[in-house]
Amino acid sequence: MNILMTGGTGFIGSHFIQRLVAEGHHVYVLTRHPKKYKDTEHISYISFRYSMKKLPFIHAVINLAGESLFGFWTEEKKDKIVASRIAVTEKLTNMLMQMKEKPEVFISGSAIGFYGTAEDAIFTENTVRPSEDFLGEVTSKWERAAKVAEDLGVRTVFARFGVVLDKQDGALPQMARPIKLGVGGTIGSGEQWMSWIHINDCVNLLYFILKNDTMTGPVNITAPHPVRNKEFTASLASILKRPNLFTIPTPIIDKVVGEMGQLITEGQYVLPKKALEQNFIFHYEHVMDALENIYQK
Repeated sequence: MNILMTGGTGFIGSHFIQRLVAEGHHVYVLTRHPKKYKDTEHISYISFRYSMKKLPFIHAVINLAGESLFGFWTEEKKDKIVASRIAVTEKLTNMLMQMKEKPEVFISGSAIGFYGTAEDAIFTENTVRPSEDFLGEVTSKWERAAKVAEDLGVRTVFARFGVVLDKQDGALPQMARPIKLGVGGTIGSGEQWMSWIHINDCVNLLYFILKNDTMTGPVNITAPHPVRNKEFTASLASILKRPNLFTIPTPIIDKVVGEMGQLITEGQYVLPKKALEQNFIFHYEHVMDALENIYQK
């Protein structure tokens, strides 16, 4: 397959490309700075200005680009979070409109922030109303922009990512740092849910979506067993063989990182209903197994 991808130099995208190349596919990575990267036999880096007419038939388009959520959420930062996702998605759907032969599938990133936060609710892809908070607004706008592909007759998937766990990238290194220093512990009440997924299962599920024609619409990219923050913190401290003595109050988190703090002081219990119904096999269903694998590498 020939695959056109945005976000291919980022955390999830770079891992996914490794899988795609291993399976023999060719990936065309859309980037603002293609000269920074060296083409290989199976990876080509191209600019958004590149003429689509020069490309072979594209079987799939994968959209994983977007400004990082980490950082203090100033109004400028929030504007970038929204605009980076919408602008790139609109560019891609405009490209789709210009293609005489449409791709077979369009996979566009999203997030479980679509559902909002709750301590006693269970969210699946059947939950249709987005949250009214900032992340709910971002994800609903992002998915709406991607839905243009669906209107063009292309199988379209909204990949709603949970917290993707990896030793080097993503949120886990930030969570592990204070624990490694011996000053970590439960965040806030510790009762908030964390819907997570091991990076390997994340990549495998994306590939499963790519190859499985029955996967359409929103798909939760999360493991089957979410955990509360206090359980996650205890598991991480145990794996790292460090103490888990402290509680970091929510007001301190809010003061240090502002509105972005809701990513760690609040949460949601999200189940990967569609993946389970399609018999996708998770290699890491439980967080302790995932963390053991990550830190034994």
